[in-house]
Amino acid sequence: MGKGRVEAFTDGVMAIIITIMVLELKVPHSAEFSALAPLWPTFLSYVLSFIYVGIYWNNLHNMFHTVQRVDGRVLWANLHLLFWLSLMPVTTAFMGENHFAPVPVAVYGVVLALCAAAYFILVVMLHRLHGNDTAFARAVGTDRKEKISVVLYIAAIPLTFVNQWISVALYVLVAIIWFVPDKRFEKQIEK
Repeated sequence: MGKGRVEAFTDGVMAIIITIMVLELKVPHSAEFSALAPLWPTFLSYVLSFIYVGIYWNNLHNMFHTVQRVDGRVLWANLHLLFWLSLMPVTTAFMGENHFAPVPVAVYGVVLALCAAAYFILVVMLHRLHGNDTAFARAVGTDRKEKISVVLYIAAIPLTFVNQWISVALYVLVAIIWFVPDKRFEKQIEK
């Protein structure tokens, strides 16, 4: 199968996820700067989640440019990833509206870890479909960033109950690791 439909569907779902997240931001009922203060947790959780959704969109976009086709396993793996990503608006609101309390921060970390696991599964399915001697396989390489991310997410979840800000810092660290656009796929496309 061609990859165009999966790319279009993924783009649409990502756009909806971002739209739902921004709709959770509430407008203050006062025109004073002081009215913005209670909104900072919700806004910060939105910014972090927006960055995460953007990172996934960017990486999926680049990744699908290096593949030639998809099959049923890839479609289901992509849907699996989109399922976990679709929970980002809920966990974002849960974390922000509860001012980064430990349980919401831990739940946010669980969803981040499951997104990372689903992304890994998608990579495995694409690798199986395209083989070892392809631009995709060369671009994926050792998946070092993916492995580090999963370890940090898994560490962050129990650390939330020690101090939730440690976990938030680890989530931000993973976002920083991925924020710089991943050039692996672009380099393979240029060859």
